[in-house]
Order: sequence, then C-alpha cells, then structure tokens
Amino acid sequence: MEGTRSSTGRDDLLRRIRDFTRSVVEDLGEGRFPLITIDRFRNYCTSPDFNCSCISDKPKGQEILTLQRKSHVYRIDVLLRVLLIVQQLLQENRHGSKRDIYYMHPSVFSAQSVVDRAINDICILLGCSRHNLNVVPVGKGLVMGWLRFMEAGRKVDCIKSPNADHPIPVLVEEVKDIVSVGQYILIVEKESVFHRLANDQFCKENRCIVITGKGYPDIPTRRFLRLLVEKLHLPVYCLVDCDPYGFDILTTYRFGSMQMAYDTKFLRVPEIHWLGMFPSDSEKYDIPQQCLRRLTAEDKRRTEAMLCRCYLSREVPNWRLELEKMLQRGVKFEIEALSGHSLSYLSNVYITSKIQGRAYM
Repeated sequence: MEGTRSSTGRDDLLRRIRDFTRSVVEDLGEGRFPLITIDRFRNYCTSPDFNCSCISDKPKGQEILTLQRKSHVYRIDVLLRVLLIVQQLLQENRHGSKRDIYYMHPSVFSAQSVVDRAINDICILLGCSRHNLNVVPVGKGLVMGWLRFMEAGRKVDCIKSPNADHPIPVLVEEVKDIVSVGQYILIVEKESVFHRLANDQFCKENRCIVITGKGYPDIPTRRFLRLLVEKLHLPVYCLVDCDPYGFDILTTYRFGSMQMAYDTKFLRVPEIHWLGMFPSDSEKYDIPQQCLRRLTAEDKRRTEAMLCRCYLSREVPNWRLELEKMLQRGVKFEIEALSGHSLSYLSNVYITSKIQGRAYM
C-alpha cells in the first residue's frame, strides 16, 4: 500500500545491514575513521516567503557522523547496538517494541529518546519504514463503526456491533479484505470523546467509521487510517479541541510529524477535512463563558511557532486564519464544552450539522 519504502523485504534489509556493517569494519581495519552519512528530512520549514518544497520526500541536507568527533562516538555506539538488535529481529522473524530495545541495554541507552533517534537514523540509512525493521509500537488507537477486515487471518467485524470499540491493528501490513458500508470516516482527538459517541450510539445512527489515536496518533493509527482512505475512498473529517495541541494533532494526521519526516509520504492523509472545533464555534454554538479558558504563555508560544509552518499558507490558508483567530481572541476550549447544552449535543447536533452543512475546512 505504501510504495517502495514500505514494501522493503526482509532479505533485502538484511543485505543492506551486512553491507553497512562490512563497510564500517573495513574502514576501521584499514585505519580509517568511518563516515556515516544520514540524510535529513523535514515536512515543513519556517521560511517567511513560503517558497519551498517541504512536502517532497527528497532529503533537505545531510548529517555526517564520525568517530573523530567525541560528540558522535556515543551516538554511533548506540546506532550500531540498535542495528544489531534489529538484525536479530529480522533474522528470527520476530517483532519487538522500542521499549523492548531500550531495556536490552538501559545503562547504555540512558533514555528512550536515544533509542528512538537511533531507530529513525537506521530507517533513513536503510531506506525503509520503521515497521520494516520489525520494530512495532504498543498500539493505542481505537476504531468502531461500519467496517470489517481480516487481520493476520482473523476476522474483525465491527459491523456486528458498530458502537463497540476495537483496537487498531499494530501490524497494519497484515490487514486485508477491508469492507465498509460507511459514508465517511471521523477522527476524534480524545478517547473520552470516542466513548461519548459510543454511548450515544453514534455509529448506529450514522453510517460511519470513527477512529481515535488517544491524543497524538501513533504510527499504526496513522497507517491504518491511510489504508482505509486508500481502499474505501471515503471523506475524512477530524474533530479536535480548540487549542494549540488539538491543532497540532490535526496537522500531524494531515501533514505528518517532523520526527518522522523521512516517512511522511507514507503516513500523511491529505484528504482530511477539519470539522472543528473552530474558534468561531464558541459563538456559533453558544459555548458557555465558563468553558472558555485563557491561552497560557506556552499556548501562545506554541501557536506562534505553528503559524510559521509553510504548509499552512501554501495548502490550507483557511486553517491558518483560524489559528490566528485563536491567538487574537486568546481563549481555548475543549470539545466537551458542548456538553453544557446536553450530553448528546455533540452527537445529535454538532457533528451532523457540520457535515450536512459542509461547515468544515
């Protein structure tokens, strides 16, 4: 489903690992300092003229690691240790999590972020996606609605009980035979909102598929969403809090994250429409004043930084205008603020009116 990078085979990866390690050993054996060149990617820049091509999957520069620099020695050591673990996973056709890898050498790795960076570097060096390395995250996403699929030979039938939650598959490449009679896909930022919709029998009343990544979405959630969009060709709407974090989650679904910029092409879902919450919704839907909170200094700093992202002006200028409006008004509010009208207001009024009235961006 995801082109050359995602379909990289195990044998090919093992060959690339052997070639890489052989070159490092040969350099050391001949008295040379090995040079490890890592391409650098980005999915946006902050250029004031927005004259860029950051959505391209081409590298935007390189970083060269060498044993001649003390600051690089530790990083190379970690990279080689993690690469050895990855090689073992591939050879034995087993899967492990990033946390598993960390606990194999906790005194050396010192922090999970050290392992995460090494895994990203290895993906770039080998030209593959993270799941190709048999490194899998602990899945956290949920799905419900009018959907049925096979996962590793097991049928997952959400249609039988469309308001029951099912975990999103961690090994998305094993998902086959996707069938749906849904009319659209709805992404909600938070698990609490997901369960609110389930309690309201939202999917029974509305033929749709609902997904949550429980905040910032993990890779399986983003890959699963992308797979559904590619296979089902349904409209996709995203509902997030009206605050900087909600907006950042929205852009992660649509444009990808900077940390995984090397894989953005295979993780982003550009078809997403922003359903809400908009700053203007506080007036349009008469949200009580006590539900509005002032933006903190950190909120303002984060919002100002996001306003500089080139893809907002280039691809979704109306999103950028709403973000500016949030900053100008200086207030934020959560999806649950709609419960001030009634517990079912979100399900019975807000979402349906937004979609039917095409009041999305």
